[in-house]
Amino acid sequence: MEFQDYYQTLGVAREATADEIKRAYRKLARKYHPDVSKEKDAEARMKAVNEAYAVLSDAEKRAAYDKLGSGHRAGQDFRPPPGWDSGFEFSGDEFSPGEAAGFSDFFSEIFGRMGRQAGGHGDHHARILLDLEDAFTAPERQISLQAPKVDAKGRVTLETRTLNVKIPRGIREGQIIRLAGQGAAGADGKAGDLLLEVAFRPHERLRADGRDLYLTLPLAPWEAALGAVVPVELPDGTLNVRIPAGASAGKPMRVRGKGLPSRPPGDLYLDLQVVAPPADTAKAREAYEMLRNETRFDPRKGTSA
Repeated sequence: MEFQDYYQTLGVAREATADEIKRAYRKLARKYHPDVSKEKDAEARMKAVNEAYAVLSDAEKRAAYDKLGSGHRAGQDFRPPPGWDSGFEFSGDEFSPGEAAGFSDFFSEIFGRMGRQAGGHGDHHARILLDLEDAFTAPERQISLQAPKVDAKGRVTLETRTLNVKIPRGIREGQIIRLAGQGAAGADGKAGDLLLEVAFRPHERLRADGRDLYLTLPLAPWEAALGAVVPVELPDGTLNVRIPAGASAGKPMRVRGKGLPSRPPGDLYLDLQVVAPPADTAKAREAYEMLRNETRFDPRKGTSA
């Protein structure tokens, strides 16, 4: 996906005011509108100008774009970093299908989710990052949100506010925490709600998928062959898991009810990995040679043509 430099497309500085952006757009629209333009690439240029204006004329989209795009060049290969939009607060106003028609993949990737969770007038939406452990401990977290504001000169700035949020036990990625009355004032003067969409930070060992948890569990060869009771550390304590004799890698082992503490609770899936100890001593080499001679085991049996 190529990065789109919307300021370059409109020929304005990054510090341009709303009026300067509007004037630049009107000038380019007169030049490239397909109905009047003599330029060979008028249609493509007009689409690019419309896309740039759709972003830079909207305070929320412009603030999000500025936060993400600093330091990138037009045409540069680009992928938004994970969680780049966390803590960014925006209203429930979606772009229309007509507005997005013909726009680039870059536009769809960056702005395709904006406003889709907020449904009412005055509702605001933000994506927040939590630790996986928060789903077990249900803590109160202090979060900071940034919302775009337009100053007296028509320039976009970010205003930060801090909230204390109680995290529900068993919260899942993608779920919404609704804070009543914490949005903006609607047309009727009543404050809308703030909808917080939950995402989890990457965990060093665990991965959540809905209610379920996934964990890679290393086993010694004798634990897999003979069976064993193996301790597994989870956010809510140590779980002793019985590994059956003859366990092998490649097939997840399911432990019911040991995923996220939802209602009903999720399951824990263990990806078993047999790890061979190194033959780095004389006794270790002797043990491996004895095992080879006793078992005559061929891990590739049946795989040749």
